[in-house]
Amino acid sequence: MIRIVTDSSCDLPDEILQRHRITVVPLTIRFGEEGFIDREELSIDDFWVRLSAAKDLPETAAPSVGRFQDVYRELSYAGADGIVVVTISAGISATHQSATLAADQLRSRIPVRVIDSRLVSAALGLGVLAAARAAEAGGTIDVVEATAREAVASSNLFAALDTLEYLKRGGRIGSTAAFFGNLLDVKPLITFAEGVVSAGGRVRTRRKAIKAVLDHLESLESVAEVGVVHSNPPDLDEFLGALRERGHDDPLVARLGPVVGAHAGPRVIGIVYRQGP
Repeated sequence: MIRIVTDSSCDLPDEILQRHRITVVPLTIRFGEEGFIDREELSIDDFWVRLSAAKDLPETAAPSVGRFQDVYRELSYAGADGIVVVTISAGISATHQSATLAADQLRSRIPVRVIDSRLVSAALGLGVLAAARAAEAGGTIDVVEATAREAVASSNLFAALDTLEYLKRGGRIGSTAAFFGNLLDVKPLITFAEGVVSAGGRVRTRRKAIKAVLDHLESLESVAEVGVVHSNPPDLDEFLGALRERGHDDPLVARLGPVVGAHAGPRVIGIVYRQGP
């Protein structure tokens, strides 16, 4: 069987990871002099408590090449016929580079295909899930790889941030800086384009921001899968209710973990989606 590997920026809930036998390689989160391995030494709850009290924003670091090598070896020993790896966008993290170097060094042991999702969070997660389902159906490594590439190419996210401050201070604002300027009191809307954060719009109130997210979903054609990403905002239930009214009864719900949360901040709410039949 082909096994699926991703990184901890995928924000997929543990129950889903376990059900589909998806292996996660964690990034590292550093608060000052203290470093924590995501999901192993730092839970999502602990991260948000620490972030609320932190004077400076935490930093994130990609997994080492050795960490990926260890995972590939373990899966090989466990009987995997091949491995498909889907990573956070190479435009914002060195994780893809580490995964690729590890695959090159173990080429003679097991075939490994590494895919740059050009996404993050549960938008990346939708591609990972598509690959896992293809593997469960008995797909070859070529089929699973092709499925994953098609899924990430047709997936994206659209989210409302409560503030631009975390993206700005974390250096992930990129080309959106010119769009948002110094208007730090707006509610920024973001998406992904060309593998990096891109401006999706800006509004003045929280209610308008949530409406813009819902309207974006309504504007899409042939949506095959929908999920919700959030950092525990008080209006999450209201947002889920609005989705249900629009016919999306059982979306994937993913709480932002440390990797994405460090740059997005609290009170985020948004959608991820995969287009297609």
